[in-house]
Formats: sequence, C-alpha cells, structure tokens
Amino acid sequence: MSSTEAPVSMGIPKSAARSPQTAGDHQLLERGAAAGSQSADDREGVNSSYLPVIALDGPSGTGKSTVAQALARRLGLRYLDTGAMYRAATVAVLDAGVELDDAVAVATAVAGSDIQVSTDLADRNTYLGSRAVSQEIRGEAVTLAVSKVSAVPAVRAQLVAAQRDLIGSGGIVVEGRDIGSVVWPQAAPKIYLTADEEVRAQRRSRQLAKGDPIEAVRRDLERRDAFDSSRRTSPLTRTDDAVEVDTTYLSIDEVVNVLVDLCVNDRPILSGPGRRG
Repeated sequence: MSSTEAPVSMGIPKSAARSPQTAGDHQLLERGAAAGSQSADDREGVNSSYLPVIALDGPSGTGKSTVAQALARRLGLRYLDTGAMYRAATVAVLDAGVELDDAVAVATAVAGSDIQVSTDLADRNTYLGSRAVSQEIRGEAVTLAVSKVSAVPAVRAQLVAAQRDLIGSGGIVVEGRDIGSVVWPQAAPKIYLTADEEVRAQRRSRQLAKGDPIEAVRRDLERRDAFDSSRRTSPLTRTDDAVEVDTTYLSIDEVVNVLVDLCVNDRPILSGPGRRG
C-alpha cells in the first residue's frame, strides 16, 4: 500500500512513539478545524474551534458499531473501533499458540504484534503487520477467546495507551466498553447503549449468520457480559455521567437521530464549550 492508503499503525512494541495518522485522518481533522467549510448536512452543528471526543460504550447487540459509524459520518468526525484492536490482539495470541490462562505469555504475544487500524471511515481495514485480518477478527475462534485476552491487565494497558494516542486531539467517535470510564474519562458526551436481552440475541444472531439457536446466542451474550462486567481491569460499566440510550425499540436511524440531537442541542458539546447550540 502507498503511504496515503496505509492505516494508522499501532506498533505495540513502540509504546512511547506516537502513531502516524493517515492522509484520511488529516483530512478529517482539517474538516473539523475548517470554519464554515461544510454545510449543515455534512456537519450538524459542530463548532469549528472544538474537536470533541464522543464515547460510545455498551455490550454486544445494542447496535453500537453501526450507530457509532453512522454518528461519526453524520457529524463529520473520525471513528475508532477499540473492539477491533482487542480482536486483532487475540489473533496474535492465537497465532502464538499460548495458553489463554497464561497472562504473561498472552501479554508477550500482544506486545510483539503490530496491530494497525485506521480512524478514517473510508478505511475500515485491520492488519497484523501486512496481513489483513478484518474478516478473521470476527470469526468464532476470536469471539470465544477475546474476553480472556482483553481481561489481561498488561494487554489492556498496552491497547489503552495506543487508543489514547489514536484519539489524539479529538474530532472522533470512539466505540468500546471502557471508553468513558478508562480510555478517555473526559469524553463528552458519554453515551451508553443498552437493549433488551432477547433483542440483543436476535441482532447478534443475524450478525453472525450461522443459524445458531437464539438461546445459544443469548447464553453466549450473558457469558460475555458477566465476564466483561466482572473483570478487575477496565470492566464494562456505565459511568454516572453517561447518557443511557435503550435501543430496543429504535431503528439505527432513530438512535443516530437521538444522539445527534443530544450532541448538538441537549449539551454544550458540539456547539462549543460552555454554550448551547
């Protein structure tokens, strides 16, 4: 790939180095800083002098990924899927063939990996070095192992540092499970998506498209929720200052409209610090 097409490199071993941004990243940041350069349809109420960090947390099946990308597109912001980073790290661990219960070996495998992601909506690819893993990270083997890998404190420390580096100067919607609580506590607004368990299971089943019984999918979600909510480091939790949005009876467009209204009108965030839109 050429330098203008390369995703943001998150070379884990070089934790002290700042990851380079893509040409697309620079373009999006320039869009956020350019006064009056876009129509209201392109950027709905975003103040040109303020680049927000919007945290979108919640469990699987709440529509988080689709909503986060649509929100970033509506507001003309960058987008970061932190879950993809943990899944890529899990691929590295599985490749290394180490025991998932061996925290030191797991952390070592992740530290030796070269996870590359992009915050440009036009480039949703994920790489381990030069190897594209965008499809592999969504596979069953990774899904079954990612909770254990992501629960290792040293792994979370490495990836959180990289995520903060990617967030940089803002102008981004960040999706995950600990964004508002750990990765970027100063994010505003902080949004926490929820949904009825049955609806979440149905959504997840459609996403997986494997034909598994809904009950089996529900049990897997319950297992993942329990594991992620009870881990010692960066558990899945809703912070006191997060706005909870129940997506059970809402379409994706309806959820995005609610969040755009929240960001632009209900809080002095995207209209600029200290002001209402």
